[in-house]
Amino acid sequence: MTAAIDPRPWYWASLPEEPLRLPLAGSASCDVGIVGGGIAGLSAALHLAQRGYRVTLLEAERIGWGASGRSGAQAIFGVAAGQDKLTALLGAANARRIWDMSVEALTLMRELIAQHRIDCDYVSGQMHVAIKPRQMAELQHWEQELHEVYGYRSVQFQDRTATRRLVASHRYIGGLLDTNSGHLHPLKYVRGLAAAAERHGCTLHEGSRVLRHERRDGTLHLVTAQGVLQCRHIVFAGNAWLGNTVPKLARRIMPVSTYIVATEPLGEATARSLLPDNTAVTDINWVLDYFRRSSDHRLLFGGRVSYSGLDPFNTAQATRQRMLNVFPQLKDTRIEHAWGGYVDITMNRAPDFGRLEPDVYYLHGFSGHGIALTGLAGKLVAETIAGAAERFDVLASIPHREFPGGPLRRPALVLAMLYFRLRDLLP
Repeated sequence: MTAAIDPRPWYWASLPEEPLRLPLAGSASCDVGIVGGGIAGLSAALHLAQRGYRVTLLEAERIGWGASGRSGAQAIFGVAAGQDKLTALLGAANARRIWDMSVEALTLMRELIAQHRIDCDYVSGQMHVAIKPRQMAELQHWEQELHEVYGYRSVQFQDRTATRRLVASHRYIGGLLDTNSGHLHPLKYVRGLAAAAERHGCTLHEGSRVLRHERRDGTLHLVTAQGVLQCRHIVFAGNAWLGNTVPKLARRIMPVSTYIVATEPLGEATARSLLPDNTAVTDINWVLDYFRRSSDHRLLFGGRVSYSGLDPFNTAQATRQRMLNVFPQLKDTRIEHAWGGYVDITMNRAPDFGRLEPDVYYLHGFSGHGIALTGLAGKLVAETIAGAAERFDVLASIPHREFPGGPLRRPALVLAMLYFRLRDLLP
C-alpha cells in the first residue's frame, strides 16, 4: 500500500510542537501593537524592544504559520520587481538605495542568526539557472550589471559544465551563482526570532486574530474576539494572511498559492549527488521551479502556482512531475510531504511599505523575495517609529496600484498570467 502524503510542511513535521502562547484576553496596553507573527513582525518586535519600546504581537494562528514558516526559504539579493523596474519607478538614485538595502538584508539575517544563536541550518550559496539560450543571455547581462553598476562581486556566471557540476540535471544550460545568498530552515529561524523577542521583553499572543483596528478618543486599539489591545503605534505585518482585516490593504496585494513537496530521506550520498555543494536553485521562468536539500537529506522542491485561489486536486503529483523533469533519477522516490501557502504579490512585484495613518504602518508585498527582506522591513519600521524614517520612506515612495476588477480580480489575473506562462514555453 502506498504511504499517505503528509499535508504538513516538512518544516513543521521536523520540529517538536511548541506550547501554545496564550491568546490575548481582556484589555492590555503597549507602545507598539504588531499584527502578524512572521519574520517581518518578529523582526519589528525585536528591534523595537531593543530600543526600549513595550511591544505586543498578535498572531492569528501559530508563530510562523504563514509564508515565513512554509516557504522555499531561499534568501536572495534584490527585490522581485528587479532593478530596471525600480529605476523606472523611482530613478537611479533611489533604486540604488533599495538595492543596497536588499544586500544589507542578507547581512542582517546572518547577524540575527549569530547574535541570537539561532540554529536554523543556514547554508551559503544560491543559483539562478537558465533553461533556454535567451535566458543564458539574461544571466550574462545580469552578472555584468551587478558587477559594473552595483559593485556586487559575489555573483559569478556558470557555463553549462560548471552548472552541471553544481546541479546534477541536464535541464539547465547555465547559471548565476551567488555565494552571498543562501537558504535555511524557515520555521527554526522564525522560532529563534520569537524567542529572542521574548527575551527582550516582547509579549507574543497566538490564536489572536485581529478583527479590526480603531481609534477611540485619539488612542489606537486592536480588537480581537477575546480582547482589546491599546497602543500608541500599530504595525500590520500579516502580508497575504491578513485577509480583509484592513480592506485598504487587501486590494493592494494578491495572495497567490504556491506548492512544495519534500521527498523521503534520500541518504547523504544521493542528496549530495544531486546538489554537491548544497546550493539552493531557482530557474528564471515566470512560473518557476525552485529546490534545495534539507538537513536530513531530502529534496525540497517547489514549482507550481495558482492564481485562481483554488488548491488543485493533483498538487502533489503535478509538483512531483516537475521535480522529475529536473531529476529523472528520482523516479522511484516517494513524496512524504506536500503543502501549499500564499505569496503576497503586488501589481508591480515591488515591496509595498507605508502608513495608513501617521501612527499605523504596514509591511507587505514581498512577492516571493521575503526571507531576508522581511527582516530588514522590521528593522526599518522600528527605525521609523523611533524617529528616523528616511530609509523606510524610500521604500514607501514606490508607487503601487490596486489590483483591478473588484470581485473579478482573480479571474482577470488568471487571464493575465496566461501570457507569461506561454512566454515560458518560447525558446
